[in-house]
Amino acid sequence: MKVFFTRFYAILKARNLEFFRDRSSLAWSVIFPVLLLVGFAVVFSGDGKDVYKVGVLNSESSSPSVQPHPFLQTKYIEFVDYRDPKKALSKLHQHRLDLLVDFEKHQYWLNESSPNGYFVEKLLMASSLKVEKDGSNTSVDGELDSNGKTLKALTTENWQQQTVDGRQIRYLDWVLPGILGMNMMFSCLFGVGYVIVRYRKNMVLKRLNATPVTALEFLTAQIVSRLMIVMFLSSMVFIGCDLLFDFYMLGSYLDLIVIAALGAFALISLGLMIASRSRSEELTGGLLNLATWPMMILSGVWFSLEGSPEFIQTISMALPLTHLVEGARAIMTEGASLMDIKHHVFTLLGMIVVFLTAGTLLFRWEGDGR
Repeated sequence: MKVFFTRFYAILKARNLEFFRDRSSLAWSVIFPVLLLVGFAVVFSGDGKDVYKVGVLNSESSSPSVQPHPFLQTKYIEFVDYRDPKKALSKLHQHRLDLLVDFEKHQYWLNESSPNGYFVEKLLMASSLKVEKDGSNTSVDGELDSNGKTLKALTTENWQQQTVDGRQIRYLDWVLPGILGMNMMFSCLFGVGYVIVRYRKNMVLKRLNATPVTALEFLTAQIVSRLMIVMFLSSMVFIGCDLLFDFYMLGSYLDLIVIAALGAFALISLGLMIASRSRSEELTGGLLNLATWPMMILSGVWFSLEGSPEFIQTISMALPLTHLVEGARAIMTEGASLMDIKHHVFTLLGMIVVFLTAGTLLFRWEGDGR
């Protein structure tokens, strides 16, 4: 056992030194997720993303002598000025506008097949604007919801209002687990799979095979080394960006570390399985890209898959990055514990066993079955 740990430690130390001496790889592993987070913070900064889009003909807001209509102050609606009615109506027909308003003529146009048009129409009516629709004059009294509370503006009955306090989850908070998970995915898959193939092609593995080092010692050192590096770098990025952006965090940091470690372990095992035999860097690079791109699209990195077809959600559940991202996101934004996300935990554990077993059994020092 002592001999095992001596050899294991020697390989582990060598691999860690190799990575940290490669300053370009080290810098990219840190800078890439930070740049993405900063970019999202800039793009999605402000009070909130506009939900609806309304065209305004002959905008009275363009005249400083005319008081802008209160409807123009409604939050979460993007108002676009148009001088050409045909162009504006064309966009309305194509659902690129939810509503078209002419304040001077007291008219508005609504595409009845637009899913958002009904709500914007009610907000307009709630602003006490006298409008002409289908040749009849209609006047509706109501209070404009200047804070963008759409449901309150749509309410016509005497409801009892209750208020709650809470902090808004920004898109930056929501996408953080996806960005860090994606960075971990690339680091795990390429940092193990591509490196092992490079070792095999450069005859490093052939030389190691001539030493007393066993496959178990070598593979264990590679897995532990990559896991240590990934967790260390991800933690540094998270802590640094948290100080800058103050991320939304409801759950336990310990639970977050556990799900991150399990996800990284599963991805490392997948990279090991892919690179277990190949001597070709081109083939291995293609296989690794074949594994990463579906996970980038179907693992909820950039957008939620809720409401997507059932077969898409079924496919996503077969991807380790899905369970890493969804588990971390539930801990951060919902305050979930490991028991609450136990299906993600057990699935990752199962994937680790399957990938690691297959990778170990298929592993060859020189590849091509040797």
